[in-house]
Amino acid sequence: MEITKIAQIRTDFKKKFGIPRQSGLVKELTGTVIFEKKYRSEDALRGIEQFSHLWIVWGFSENEGAKYNPTVRPPRLGGNTRVGVFASRSPFRPNGLGLSLCKLERVEKSEKYGHILVLSGVDMLDKTPIYDIKPYLPSTDFAPDAKGGFASEAYKYSLEVVCDKALLEILDEGKREALIGVLRQDPRPSYIDDSERVYGLTFAEREVKFKVDGKTLTVISIE
Repeated sequence: MEITKIAQIRTDFKKKFGIPRQSGLVKELTGTVIFEKKYRSEDALRGIEQFSHLWIVWGFSENEGAKYNPTVRPPRLGGNTRVGVFASRSPFRPNGLGLSLCKLERVEKSEKYGHILVLSGVDMLDKTPIYDIKPYLPSTDFAPDAKGGFASEAYKYSLEVVCDKALLEILDEGKREALIGVLRQDPRPSYIDDSERVYGLTFAEREVKFKVDGKTLTVISIE
């Protein structure tokens, strides 16, 4: 079976480093879904604004050609413990498909692209291909007695972010809280803890450099 790209999402992440590990972790992060010409139909979106959240089925496009491995090392387990790939949400999967639950902020009419979707809580790279969109149904998609395995506890890990106000003002106002949210989640690989190392991530066309010492992340520059 072949699947067809129906859209792509535009986000502030040109590179993978720094993207939240799950959707919804940084609610301030937004993305815009732009449909391919064939699917750029107002009728295809009829009634979608009645739903607050959407399931987005997408592709790990940067992992194409990656070698399949039956076990992976989830960040939740420190990046050193292996579990089965089907017991994880690792991007290194046989078919490279991702699934994200995002909030539908609004439907907009674009002169160039027709009707587009503005989502929040995104966890996708810029220009990620989208293969399907389905509404989230709270009456059936929510399972109050579900078990979360090794990820059963809510993700509470958070860093204190120290950043000079003048540096933040380099970003557009709507991007500042989103960047702070991304940094609070600690973008570093789980198995690296070097207080002297300078890390860099690309966000909203800017290069952000920072250090982490204990539970404090300090932004060095935004260029």
